Amino acid sequence: MEGTVVIYPIMTIGHLVSMVELGNLILRQYHHRFSVTVLITTDQLFITPDVTAFLRRVSKATPSITFHHLPSLSIPSSSIEPSPNRSRLAVRGELIRSNNPNLIHALQTISETSTVRALIIDFFCVPGSYGASDLGFPTYYYIPAGAIFLSLLLHLPTIHSQTTKSFKHLTTTHLHFPGLPPVRASHMPEPMLDRDDQVYHYMLEIGNRLPKSTGIIVNTFESLESKVIKAITDGLCIPDVPTPPVYCIGPLIDSPDTHSLEGESINQCLSWLDAQPSQRVVFLCFGSRGVFSKTQVKEIAVGLEKSGQRFLWVLRKPLSEDNNKHMSFEREDLDLDVLLPEGFLERTHDRGLVVKEWAPQVEVLSKESVGGFVTHCGWNSVLEAVSAGVPMVAWPLYAEQHMNRTVLVEQMKLAMPMEASKDGMVSAVEVEKRVRALIESEEGRVSRERSRKTKEEAVAAWSAGGSSMIAFTKLADSWIY
Repeated sequence: MEGTVVIYPIMTIGHLVSMVELGNLILRQYHHRFSVTVLITTDQLFITPDVTAFLRRVSKATPSITFHHLPSLSIPSSSIEPSPNRSRLAVRGELIRSNNPNLIHALQTISETSTVRALIIDFFCVPGSYGASDLGFPTYYYIPAGAIFLSLLLHLPTIHSQTTKSFKHLTTTHLHFPGLPPVRASHMPEPMLDRDDQVYHYMLEIGNRLPKSTGIIVNTFESLESKVIKAITDGLCIPDVPTPPVYCIGPLIDSPDTHSLEGESINQCLSWLDAQPSQRVVFLCFGSRGVFSKTQVKEIAVGLEKSGQRFLWVLRKPLSEDNNKHMSFEREDLDLDVLLPEGFLERTHDRGLVVKEWAPQVEVLSKESVGGFVTHCGWNSVLEAVSAGVPMVAWPLYAEQHMNRTVLVEQMKLAMPMEASKDGMVSAVEVEKRVRALIESEEGRVSRERSRKTKEEAVAAWSAGGSSMIAFTKLADSWIY
């Protein structure tokens, strides 16, 4: 055994799943040379029920990955509660910084019995890199959000130096990130819109720290994001300092064998899809955090019903009546009969299915009956759709999803846009139009064909001589020699 690769993820399900898949990849390809240890933070803000369930499944399915649980922090719960003046992400950054002594102790403990060949840190865990660098371990940053977001992070310090205004005040301004179409300043991730927000400076710190790493690992593949990857590797994002090696090793998506696909609702969902005709079902799902207002839910329902199309809709309980509030960490049961228009379930029962909270997305997208995907444009969801060859309707909700939408629609041509009004509402007419176009229009047919070809490129990236295979081999070889 050559040594250990240590992975330090943030305890958000989308990031955690991606980094565990990276660990699985390392073990599949280099199990005879490396062991993999994943560091797990244990504080209440980090460990949500979906994280706990995922870790339990992975521990059972992949016992060769070691999960090292860091001690709980001795911090009063009142001091880590998000507030109107301090977001959950800002609190998370503070906790990561406070965890540095635990991180250093864990690395020292691991290094007593094995050589640490690489420390791979989720980019949100950048504060942890300071202590790790003092120990002399090769430190890599992992970007689960694709090269689009990497361009933002690397170029943010440059844009910061060019203006003194907050992005929220640049109402008519488009920002220019190397390799990307122009992005409206107002479409930057919400916590970054205010220059005085703690999160803005957190992201700025990440952007300044990335160039100091041994390398940057990105969950993407070259042919999918060729323009932005070339711009990054050509040094256009950080022209004044060398760009570290960038390893594009995607697509890394959640392995079905890490799930326990049991339960009446899950079996009903997959069985229902098996009974539908080929490429006729539109799948609507907005991630583990995406929510809508009650009014918006009813608009979606009316649009789906009027479209006449078959649909599978994953629905979470509305958060508020604010059409611009789309993220919730709560999981609450919902009464579909109360939430949806009266009689909707009965009128659409022969062509539609509404599922509460969650569906096995990878398995759903792989079904022959699924012909389109209405998505929030989270990067994991994008890669899952790409890997399944399913065309998308882009309906971004939060984080970097508006940037992803711009690239998916304008550059990759893999998605149609879902257009909202100024107050954030998407009308039933717009939902009907886009859902019908996915399945029935010439635009939908062209998008489906383009998605099929992109799926072939995703497969080719991991074939012998493929771009991701070459990048990963180069990365792992650097840990050996």
